[in-house]
Amino acid sequence: LPVIVPSGSKVAFRVVGGIKVFHLIAHEFEHDFAPNLKALCWGYNGMVNGQVIEAVEGDRVRIYVTNKLAAPTTTHWHGFILPNGMDGVSGLTQPPIPPGETWVYEFDLVQRGTFMFHSHHDTMTQEGMGLTGMFVIHPREPVGPKVDRDFALMLHEWRIDAGARRPNPNEMSDFNVLTINGRVFPFFEPLVARTGQRVRM
Repeated sequence: LPVIVPSGSKVAFRVVGGIKVFHLIAHEFEHDFAPNLKALCWGYNGMVNGQVIEAVEGDRVRIYVTNKLAAPTTTHWHGFILPNGMDGVSGLTQPPIPPGETWVYEFDLVQRGTFMFHSHHDTMTQEGMGLTGMFVIHPREPVGPKVDRDFALMLHEWRIDAGARRPNPNEMSDFNVLTINGRVFPFFEPLVARTGQRVRM
């Protein structure tokens, strides 16, 4: 059952030689959190937090990450069992991706569940600016009770001071904006279901 991403979107893919191929572009853009609340953020494919990669246990994936930021970056696949060289930790498992360059990650999905991906270079700044997303790996065979609606929701806290042009990524505890898939309540798409349906979030 494909996930539903309220106020967000899924990363498109194509199959090449049996491999699911995805593209992520890390760049800066003006993001609308809510009416009259905008800030310059960093994200993947024009979204903060709301991009979801969706695949199935056993798939082989190839993910091109292009860096259009003014700073180096990497992408870490959080909680994944994968080859060390594909882990995306700057200075440990790979060199950072310079501005204007592309790095290719390729690995088999040997587990199932809901995971995330995020920058792992100057992590506090880059995650704080919005470089995160979700990665949903569906089981190859049915597991557990069947659900009718499956919603992918990523929470994020921000510090955006009045009159500021950018979020403050140095803040660690005194946040003033909470988003779900990059949007502030009540400007978030509703989770729609029918009476009696089983819902997973």
